[in-house]
Parts: sequence; C-alpha cells; structure tokens
Amino acid sequence: LGFENVSNNSLDATSDRDYVAEFMFWASLLMTHLSRWAEDLIIYSTSEFGYVLLSDAYSTGSSLMPQKKNPDSLELIRGKSGRVIGDFTGFLVTLKGLPSTYNKDLQEDKEALFDVCDTLDGVLQVASGTLSTLKIDKEKMVSSLTPNMLSTDLAYYLVRKGVPFREAHSLSGCAVKLAEDKKCLLSELTFTDLATVSPKFDKDVTGVWDYQQSVEQYQSTGGTSLNSVESQINLLREWLK
Repeated sequence: LGFENVSNNSLDATSDRDYVAEFMFWASLLMTHLSRWAEDLIIYSTSEFGYVLLSDAYSTGSSLMPQKKNPDSLELIRGKSGRVIGDFTGFLVTLKGLPSTYNKDLQEDKEALFDVCDTLDGVLQVASGTLSTLKIDKEKMVSSLTPNMLSTDLAYYLVRKGVPFREAHSLSGCAVKLAEDKKCLLSELTFTDLATVSPKFDKDVTGVWDYQQSVEQYQSTGGTSLNSVESQINLLREWLK
C-alpha cells in the first residue's frame, strides 16, 4: 500500500483517526481566520465605511434596494466556517465515546472529512478571487481619520518631554475631555488650552497631528511603518515558498 513504515501497534493501526482530526482542526482554524477576515471586509464594504468595493463577480444586487451591493462571497465564507467547525466538532464527539479498537462508528469520519475538503477547496478559491478583484478607496480611508485617534500620540509626546506614561495618559485624557467640552477637535485645541492641562506642552505639539508621522514612527519589528509592513509581507512570502 506504500505506507512509510510498519505500525508498531495493531490497535493504533486500526482505530487511530488522529490524522483525520488534525487535518480537520487545521481546516477549522484556517476557516476561523478566513471568517474573521471576511467579517472585516463586510464591515469595510458597507456604505457607513466604504473603504473597499467588491467586484460584481463576487457580489450581488439587493432584491429590494437598487443601491445596495450584497457581499455574498464574504458572507458565504463566514457561514461556511461554521459548517467546517461543525464537521470537526461532530467528528470529535463521535470519537470521544469509542473504546480503543475499531468500531463502525469510525465510518463517520468519511462524510465529515470529505465535506471539509470540498468546502475548504471552494472557500479558498472564492477568497482568492474576492481579494484579488476588490478595490480600495484610499481617499475614503484618509477622510475617515480623526485627531482623536492620535490621543495616544499626545501621551507619547508628553513621555518624550519626561512625563511618566501613567501621568501622560491621564493628561492626554484631560485634553480629550477639554476638546469635548469646547466642542472642537482635539487638534483644534490651542497651545493656551493645552498649557492649562500641562506646562509640558510646547508649541511643537502641533507635530502630533501628523497621521503619516504617527504611522511611520513605529519602525521596530511588527511596527506600522511602511518599511516594517513591507518587511512583514516579504517574510510571509518567503514562508509561503
């Protein structure tokens, strides 16, 4: 039969189904990741966000609302994850009550395993097609940025001025509260306003409101800078090879 070696235990040879369980586990884990990825894109494709636009090939029009595009491919990926996890769970439930010998119950592995294989194969094709054809609206993403996102950067600014982070975090929160009370954006607080929060604020605080700088300042491994992200992508590509 072309097996790699002789089994050292007859019971293990006839009743072991670990290889099936392991495959189904990894398939379930992959589907879980794909489901979360699909949920992200579903949210980002809504009119409330509008960060991505799905290809017509992987979406459908609404039966009621002419302006609506349904992310069918992503919704099915999300739904199929429950199917694969269900197959895996059902198989484990079958195994858990069996004695350590061959029993006809083990025939149940075939339906679950084949269904997982077929489902995963289809999902991977759809996921690849969906991702390769979607369009990203960079302008919409940039327009969604708000100064409040940089409140942590405001705390880091104070840290660089010698303020302990715990205190800097609290002071940044006070600045956010002040902006709320004045009904203005955090970046619209004047130097005089910020000086009432802490004397450590100086006129160079305006540099905090640079979104690009906020991203690029994290140069370490796993950081958000362009070089760091490109490095992460290259590492993954090498790993896939």
